[in-house]
Amino acid sequence: MVRITHFRYKCIGCAYCEEIAPYRWKMNEQDGKSDLLDSKFVRPQVQMVVVDDFEYEDNEQIAQLCPANCIKVEKF
Repeated sequence: MVRITHFRYKCIGCAYCEEIAPYRWKMNEQDGKSDLLDSKFVRPQVQMVVVDDFEYEDNEQIAQLCPANCIKVEKF
């Protein structure tokens, strides 16, 4: 399993996440930040979702590319 955490308050809206994994990320038209699809807010402006292992590579690539360093991907 893979846990993806998105520290949304840090997001600058670069859209790398949506380009690489549109099945998991979508840009929010209201504020220009990305939303982690099917996630829950675990704290204000912090989203988290647990997904299957097949999503690890795409989301790890996103975490590495993110200029705001607002995405954390962990296998467990």
